Amino acid sequence: MKVFVSAVDEGSLAGAGRRLGRSPAAVSRAIAFLEAHVGAELLHRTTRALKLSEAGERYVAACRRVLVDLEEADIAAGGERAAPRGVLTLTAPIITGEDLMRPVVDAFINEFPAVSVRLLLVDGQVNLIDEGIDVALRIAHLADSSFVAVRLGEVRRVIAAAPAYLTRHPVIDEPADLAKHQIVSMTHFGQDSWSFPPLKNSSVPRTVRFTPRLIVNTVRAAVASAAEGNGVTRLFSYHIADEIRDGRLKILLDKDEHPPLPVHLLAPQGRLSVPKVRAFVDFAVPRFKRYFEQLSRDAKATARGSMKGSADAIRSRRGRLTAE
Repeated sequence: MKVFVSAVDEGSLAGAGRRLGRSPAAVSRAIAFLEAHVGAELLHRTTRALKLSEAGERYVAACRRVLVDLEEADIAAGGERAAPRGVLTLTAPIITGEDLMRPVVDAFINEFPAVSVRLLLVDGQVNLIDEGIDVALRIAHLADSSFVAVRLGEVRRVIAAAPAYLTRHPVIDEPADLAKHQIVSMTHFGQDSWSFPPLKNSSVPRTVRFTPRLIVNTVRAAVASAAEGNGVTRLFSYHIADEIRDGRLKILLDKDEHPPLPVHLLAPQGRLSVPKVRAFVDFAVPRFKRYFEQLSRDAKATARGSMKGSADAIRSRRGRLTAE
């Protein structure tokens, strides 16, 4: 099962062999044995890649659950003597993972050399149990569940545009004004409409519809286009923190924002008892909390006009993620 899951994660038999210290032939024999045992083909093999069969898609999820249970059993038997080791599987949204999670992971694996990390970056919900995820970073209001959640901070959904764009186009005083503007829309934040909280004494959310001038599916593309003066965009506040600090973007309609969304680290019930998971949570939580606290302070200072952006200030904020 470990060989099979490793082959799926690495995308090749050779990759699985490198991870597990086995030859490709030994990996191939192990998977052939497993397929004979279950009586079904689990992987479609080509010269370029591996692809899960329909049976393999079901079986790999079951394998991950079994392997997690076995690991927890080993930890329970080892008791307090168990040290952080093995492969730690994490997930986060793409930009959050690249900009925030990755620096913390780099610092963590330097601190814990016996732990390796598999970081799955995807915009969308990932089934933590089926994918064998140890810890997830989530930006959302969480439903009640058996997962353990640690709150890290909060982020805002903000409307922003470049000062150069704003000088050439009509003033934006209320959400309805957006219909007259060039919109750079993100698939995750609404392609042809944005919602806003109800007005006072109303329970009906406000919706502004528009015909976007540009639709992109990545945060970096939306930020770059807006910062270059090509339109108004909507993103999370941390996506554009650097651009706000150095004056390349300006937040609009802050009085019409939705309430901030909480940021959590999320782990399946029982995983915090595993040393590698506990070690990562203990290592990451204070760093993330400092980051989001500073992000909030920076936003307030920027709103007061008391902060001047600089490369040193930006590097300092990023450095807090890896500092002790």
